[in-house]
This record gives sequence, structure tokens and C-alpha cells, in this order.
Amino acid sequence: MNFPEPSQLFPLPPPAGPGREAHRLFLIVVDDSEELPAAIHYACTRARLTGGRVALLYVYQIDTDFHHWKFVSEMVEQEAQQDAENILKLHALRVVQETGRRPETYVRKGNRREELFKLVKEHPEISILVLSAAPGRKPGPLVEAVTGKFAGKIGIPVTVVPGKAKPVSAATPAAV
Repeated sequence: MNFPEPSQLFPLPPPAGPGREAHRLFLIVVDDSEELPAAIHYACTRARLTGGRVALLYVYQIDTDFHHWKFVSEMVEQEAQQDAENILKLHALRVVQETGRRPETYVRKGNRREELFKLVKEHPEISILVLSAAPGRKPGPLVEAVTGKFAGKIGIPVTVVPGKAKPVSAATPAAV
């Protein structure tokens, strides 16, 4: 099933006015975690309050057991790509609803951490990575990677929000 593009449903607002930080791009890594809405809400709130923008990255992996059947492998690849694009469209609609601006979207195939690091290196306009931490002792693989073994190697600031964060009022200056 194909979903409409966000630009077909919501008109884009004019660019941010003078003195606003329209260059700031908040990157969210989209996955199926329960914590994702907290990251999206935080990034959208920051983007809306500062005049910045939001970007969404979805990284998919496919089962390599089908590679000896070329047709099946290609079909699985196409379905995974289409699923990834549809998932991003759904989250892009939420970003448009919260910010009034269409997000940048990126779909990659491979290892999530490796593709995240590559994307940030390829796109210097990405300013901040926003992740949400799972409750409990294990905050999630990406949070562990960028705060542990690969801390400081991504090259941009990382904001980790609690996965069960309560929505913050847009009028609260401390949220920025």
C-alpha cells in the first residue's frame, strides 16, 4: 500500500524569519521502538521553536538467505524498500503536523549504526542527532553506541531523551 506524500496533504509554510536557526537539522533514526514518539516529539518541538527542520532516517536489513534465488532476492529487496518508504511517510506526516514543515527523509540498507554514521558524514547540514532511551538498564543499541564505544565519533551533538518523556508545552522555554 502506498501512502500519499506529506506535501500533498499539507502546504509548506514560508521559511523561518531572520534571526531564526533555520539551518539546524534534527535527525531522528526511525525504528519500531516504543520510545520513538518521544524522540519525534522532542525534535519537532525544538525545530518548531528554533525554526529548524527535522530529518528522518530508516535503515532496513533483509534476510540474505534468498541470494541464491535472484528473483526472490530482488523481490524481497523491493518490498523492504517500499515498506521503509511507507514507514517514513507515516512518520513524516506526524512531523508535518507538529512543525508545519516537510522533513528530509533518508532510506538506507544495512547496519543501522554504520549507516547512521555514514549519513552524518555525507550530510554536514545535519546538526543534532535525537535519540530516545528505552526505560531500564539497557537504553537501546544506538544510544549505547553513541554514548559508549563510539562516543564522540559521530561528529555532531547527540540528545538522548527519556523514552517515556512527557510532552513539554511549546511555551516552556526550558524545553529548548
